[in-house]
Amino acid sequence: MAPSDASIRALVVDDEPLARERLRGLLDDRSSVSLVAEAEDGQEAVDALRGQDPDLVFLDVQMPGMSGIDVVEEMGPEAMPVTVFVTAYDQYAIKAFDLAAVDYLLKPFDDERFEQALERAREQIVSQDANALSHRLLRMLKEQDPSLLDQVDTESDEAYLERIAVQGRGKARIVSVDDVTHITADGSYAEVHTEDDTHVIRERMKTLAARLDPSEFVRVHRSAIVRLDEVELILRSGGGDYAVRLQSGTTLSVSRGRIEELQDRLGVDVVQRDDRSG
Repeated sequence: MAPSDASIRALVVDDEPLARERLRGLLDDRSSVSLVAEAEDGQEAVDALRGQDPDLVFLDVQMPGMSGIDVVEEMGPEAMPVTVFVTAYDQYAIKAFDLAAVDYLLKPFDDERFEQALERAREQIVSQDANALSHRLLRMLKEQDPSLLDQVDTESDEAYLERIAVQGRGKARIVSVDDVTHITADGSYAEVHTEDDTHVIRERMKTLAARLDPSEFVRVHRSAIVRLDEVELILRSGGGDYAVRLQSGTTLSVSRGRIEELQDRLGVDVVQRDDRSG
């Protein structure tokens, strides 16, 4: 029997504390929904799904280790409750917003968009259509988001990021990819640099490199991606190491295995010797 409108049990899954706090706050004042558990990674999500038996789950798509896709596959679509996927990458959400059978929340989302998703989920719960919904969600995600299965379709324009959602000081904001000058790795995080600021996101460099338009960006090192238009000089030290100097004056190392690609992409054959290296 489907739960009544006054007894929806919800689970929130997101590896970012601020994202969980945002959803928790939106659910707190609703007598029709009770938040039964929170999870910060995929394995915790699976444990909560099995132990708490929620009617509804807000499930982050991009999580390190075990993604939202992995959670659905681990549980089996037939065992999933009604699922609202949450993502920071808009190319995965655009088409899903037009499909009545599935739903996505694109970070950062406003209260009105959350209300729409919650109302749609409530209708699915009452109609006992959770299993069919989960099957459609999984199928749609595999079609729209192959990068989560390490099969990024870099030939499709839809695969390229246009905006990146970043968290800061208790709220999320959007950074246009057009404003990004370069990206550097910082452990399990990436630092997204613009002319005026630096933003930290939890994402792998490999994933970001695959989602950025190759006509505009190139990965020059395992820990650096640069916008081609920002490259001012290619530098070569006396020891045979390479680097790029950006318009801002920032200097970044270039892997020896990537220097040829960088030169081809820039259309230059000559590099400047960096005499500062001694």
